[in-house]
Amino acid sequence: MKKLANLYLVLVMLFLYVPIFVLIVFSFNESKSRSVFSGFTLDWYVRLFNNDIIISSLINTIIIAILTSVISTILGTLAAIGINSMRKLPKAVIMNITNMPIINPEIVTGVSLMLLFVFFAARMHLEFGFVTLLLAHITFDVPYVILNIMPKFKQMDPHLCEAAQDLGCSPFQAFKKVVLPEIMPGIVSGFLIAFTYSLDDFVISYFTSGSTSQTLPITIYSMTRRKISPEINALSTLIFLVVVIVLIVKNIIETRAAKKNGTYKGA
Repeated sequence: MKKLANLYLVLVMLFLYVPIFVLIVFSFNESKSRSVFSGFTLDWYVRLFNNDIIISSLINTIIIAILTSVISTILGTLAAIGINSMRKLPKAVIMNITNMPIINPEIVTGVSLMLLFVFFAARMHLEFGFVTLLLAHITFDVPYVILNIMPKFKQMDPHLCEAAQDLGCSPFQAFKKVVLPEIMPGIVSGFLIAFTYSLDDFVISYFTSGSTSQTLPITIYSMTRRKISPEINALSTLIFLVVVIVLIVKNIIETRAAKKNGTYKGA
């Protein structure tokens, strides 16, 4: 039984990572062939960094992701604090409403936001572009921030804030010194998820972007509709390496923090 389980694990890992490995290998292919490796070259990486369209889309994507994650984290944290102070029934209703954008199919959210922006565009001279993209990303990222912070309120002793105020803290000091450190892991997780979803989103961005401002996934999609260039393989390889490095750094930080707190359980 154990051998079957190991075999199943190996097959799943191969299914997941062999395509990525093939993509990485052919990003160094001398020719444009996607089936025959004719020789090693770095030309596609050089062309990638000289491609103004891809570079501008990448910069635009990073700017939108950073702004979105910061604004969404602030709004989501404030919303979570307000929701936590509600009574049981209103809290349940608001949480269900908050979770709707997460459950909703992305294409429905994208079309809805597009129609909303079209409505305002006709009355407020709003053009599709950077602003509409930013607003759309904030809209679908805020619920994820709330979803990450709310469990931290449930884990926290509700009387800690009152105890801090009894000991002389003002309400703001009690929040800053007691509540904020308790919910900070949820805030950080919400920020990272908001950043990741904003960086990765295609469907909603496709419906809310304009000709003047596009994200990297839309640019890649536009390129693949014409012809798949090895530059895309090079770009995907770099993105994959960045994600791996971020995960390694994250695991190292978490391991060091766990060792410092005495909660680390080694293999």
